Amino acid sequence: MSKKMGVLAWALCMASGVAMAQHSDAERKEDAARHRAMAQAHEAAAKCLESGQPEKVCAAELTKACKGLAIGKYCGMRHAH
Repeated sequence: MSKKMGVLAWALCMASGVAMAQHSDAERKEDAARHRAMAQAHEAAAKCLESGQPEKVCAAELTKACKGLAIGKYCGMRHAH
């Protein structure tokens, strides 16, 4: 993991920790399951890109896999190109 990604991950964890402090145990378990589902969708998108598929195809698959999980067309994550 690059240093920049590590800093971003740390910042997200800190921000989510503040938000999670207000949730019940059941809501926290649901959030954790949602994050795992988003992670699986992102892993599938990474494998799609590595396979040589066009970016549009992989982005469409990511959008479909994340429907109802996250906000925005990038499954709760956006990065610079």
